[in-house]
Amino acid sequence: MGFSGKATYVSGANLPELAEDVSDVISIVSPFETPLLDVLGDPLRAATSTHHEWLEDELLPNKDSINDTTIAEPDAETQFDVANGDRFRVGDQIQLEGLKELMLVTNVVGDTLTVVREYAGTTAEDVTNGAVVNILGNAALEGGDKPEARFTNRSRCGNYTQIFTAAVEVSGTDLAASQIGLADEMDYQKQERLRELLRDLENTVINGGMPTATPQGSDTVRRTMKGIIPHLATNLFSVGDSGFPAGSGLDEEKINYVLRRIWENSNGNVDTIVVGGFQKRKINAFLSAVRGYDATDTTYRDRVSAYESDFGLCRIVVTRWMPQDAVMLLDSTRVKVLPMSGRSFHFKPLASGGDYECGELIGEYTLELRNEAAHGLIRGLATS
Repeated sequence: MGFSGKATYVSGANLPELAEDVSDVISIVSPFETPLLDVLGDPLRAATSTHHEWLEDELLPNKDSINDTTIAEPDAETQFDVANGDRFRVGDQIQLEGLKELMLVTNVVGDTLTVVREYAGTTAEDVTNGAVVNILGNAALEGGDKPEARFTNRSRCGNYTQIFTAAVEVSGTDLAASQIGLADEMDYQKQERLRELLRDLENTVINGGMPTATPQGSDTVRRTMKGIIPHLATNLFSVGDSGFPAGSGLDEEKINYVLRRIWENSNGNVDTIVVGGFQKRKINAFLSAVRGYDATDTTYRDRVSAYESDFGLCRIVVTRWMPQDAVMLLDSTRVKVLPMSGRSFHFKPLASGGDYECGELIGEYTLELRNEAAHGLIRGLATS
């Protein structure tokens, strides 16, 4: 082509020989990361029914509480009622939480205990209604008969599977035409819909709930899984609760309080703290008062990726799908997201009724959350 004298930045009908300058990279701005699913990883097995179940058990309790409003002489009372008399046996040493006095149980009738006060030379202290009673252990008589057998009942827990679907449809023309930034329009649409389904799966694993009636689903009721947050009840703490550290902002005192309570209530090993963006910045601020820099430092670092306390080392996971007023503390070894056997995300081609190709992305998953007392949740934190 001869010299035209026209500048190359001139475009339009007069320069049909100039090609469009379009990058071959298609950028996606919508968030689709699944950090919690990435941390939990793939399960070792699949669910084999729409109602996935597992067994849980616990040891015989070694604590109870006094349930007696008729106590007349707190420092001399030798009989009082407890909430669960079947937890005690004759020969148990007991101690009220926070006190030094030891007592020895000499008789148990229903929920009424008879005890020896000032046992082992300890000094009498006040017995109060509602006080926690710790059972130290039982002393058997030499040559005595075997005690009555006691045991716990295993419980069956479960969750339902939820079906996640997205349709894909591409015209014959789109399939035949050359596309900028991709080789196959159908494959590209599959990838986009899969990203959306994975995003929705993580959101549901955290926040989802199941219907109160007909949770198994029907032709009119959609079957949904119960997420982590709705599962948690034992270690559920809110700003303003009695005993919970004061203040609405997240701080180390609140994190350590919940970690200690979980440690006291279970043998769970919390190793993951899940937060949204605002609370993650609060965790980063834990170190702001002690962070130092040299004169040669040119990078400002303000990130906490793990938190280590007396109750273990916890990695910090930031996910967009976590409620901004909440902090979730998990033992990740007891949390799994399972596909229905043969129903992990896959593409199912469907019959075409015209000049197009179509199909459906399908996946069916459930959440297995074992021993909910091994996890914890803080709600009501400040978000501004």
